[in-house]
Amino acid sequence: MSRSTGASQRALRPVAPGDRGRLHVAIIMDGNGRWAKRRGLPRAFGHREGVAALRRTVEAAPDFGIERLTVFGFSTENWRRPPPEVSELMSLMKAYFHSDLGRLARGGVRIRILGRREGLEPEILKIVEEAERRTASNDRFHLQVAFNYGGRADIVDAARAFAQQVADGRAAPDDLDEALFERGLSTAPASAPDLIIRTSGERRLSNFLLWECAYSELVFQDVLWPDYGPEALKAAVADFHGRERRFGGAVVDDVLATG
Repeated sequence: MSRSTGASQRALRPVAPGDRGRLHVAIIMDGNGRWAKRRGLPRAFGHREGVAALRRTVEAAPDFGIERLTVFGFSTENWRRPPPEVSELMSLMKAYFHSDLGRLARGGVRIRILGRREGLEPEILKIVEEAERRTASNDRFHLQVAFNYGGRADIVDAARAFAQQVADGRAAPDDLDEALFERGLSTAPASAPDLIIRTSGERRLSNFLLWECAYSELVFQDVLWPDYGPEALKAAVADFHGRERRFGGAVVDDVLATG
């Protein structure tokens, strides 16, 4: 293994399950629409209840050893949804930060918004920048919101950034390794998620943290996001702590058995 490869693996490697005090958990918050449909309500009601579920989950996360929580708020593909639904989602983004930003800032929460900012309406962009500015010095808990985010888009953006460095004469193609590439992702310099949760029973990543998920544990829960809260989060973290993680290596007993 080369020196650069080893360095990149250390950068990517999440914490071990036994280290219960600094987990990075990522959540694909899925099921708002189905929650509303089952109740004969417009999808907008599901999204509103989803904001309440996010509030509950953020408040509960530190109790389970979670230091960093990354949530999938709005993807680059979500722009394809009907304009009224997109407008409702934008309004909820504004409402959440207007109502909760002060409390989060006072509580020591640092907020980062992941994803592309080009094309966002000025009011949304102002809210994003204000949330990050007001919480920049906090370090008790980290909340990352993937907004206008896509895993493929993020990888493309990182590749373009490095290609521009080469074109400008600030880097050579041979300089690129995993650790350097990672620095171009919107998630940098945060560690990779230890655990990725998807709610609603669906079992796919849907273009979320595609680079960062290399050694993440995955938990799929049959609960619609508006019903999510501390108990479901506790169950997911307990599942994580019950797993044996190898990060591409072999367990000693397996090596001895196969000799």
